[in-house]
Amino acid sequence: MMTPTAWGVKIADITRLNGQRSNVLTGLGLVIGLKGTGDGGDFLPAIKPLASMLSKFADPSAVRELTNVQNVALVQVTATIPPSGVRNGDKLDAHVSSLGAAGSLKGGRLFITPMQGPVPGGGILALAEGPINLEDPATPTSARVKDGCVMEEDLPAQVIENGRITLILENPAANWTTASTIAKIINDAEGTGEMMAVVKSDKCIEVTIPASERERPDSFISRIQRLPVPLLPTEARVLINERTGTIIMTGDVEISPVVISHKGLTITTTNPPPTPTPRSPVTTSKDAIWLDTTAGGGPKLQDLVSALDMIKVPAEDRITIIKQLYESGKLHAKLMVQ
Repeated sequence: MMTPTAWGVKIADITRLNGQRSNVLTGLGLVIGLKGTGDGGDFLPAIKPLASMLSKFADPSAVRELTNVQNVALVQVTATIPPSGVRNGDKLDAHVSSLGAAGSLKGGRLFITPMQGPVPGGGILALAEGPINLEDPATPTSARVKDGCVMEEDLPAQVIENGRITLILENPAANWTTASTIAKIINDAEGTGEMMAVVKSDKCIEVTIPASERERPDSFISRIQRLPVPLLPTEARVLINERTGTIIMTGDVEISPVVISHKGLTITTTNPPPTPTPRSPVTTSKDAIWLDTTAGGGPKLQDLVSALDMIKVPAEDRITIIKQLYESGKLHAKLMVQ
């Protein structure tokens, strides 16, 4: 008898298209209208741009005439383009951070700031402007301008190159087994007899778009992304977050036969007599954990965690035991500690 394959996710759930990535726009601007909390006239990096700005409005103010200005602050402005890209007229949040001696940006307004892309000399791609909104009152020198960055150019995601798309496996799913499986699924689903999908690495699968669909490839890309992927055995990993005390196990994490004794660790088992009564149990205490290694496939880390949970071992002690198991070579998994 054949058991049905378990299908859990679609290709789109564990991959992204090459070219679908975020980018950052940057600019150097001025926040004006501050109530005496600006950089001050002694901070020339702020006063010189102010004088330059005034000169463009037929006001040739000299730097020395602005020495008492306290309502202007020099700021770094950034805006993040989403992986899906943007079009002319789209609005993005602008994040503003003081670069000088300003005490607070509260109540200020970002003056019109040209925004450039990551490639030097790429020209002005957007303009940022608007009222300052503090995100954290405890950090008044960093703020956000809601929808303050307006795109002046189209920056669509470029996902097709030379008639091909490249699927990038997300890091948790990136391995040769998954990449090979996805390529086989695509080749079998299209049924053209050609190797349309080719594995380039444990993260990348290159897919050739059929010539008949290259003019309008949207249907083909959608069809590929909706293909189901079977639930494959995952790599054995243990992820520990020491700050929160969280332990996450993936795959079949196994440990070699081992006896564990830890400070303050005591296991108490209760064996009731033939006629058990709550008032007269028979108890025995142990200072070590023995894991039964006769079970098929070897003992699992889950068995250990379950045992520790039953005797109320604190999270920090559980983490210490697991780390010692790994260092002694008894934990057969990748250990990642955050």
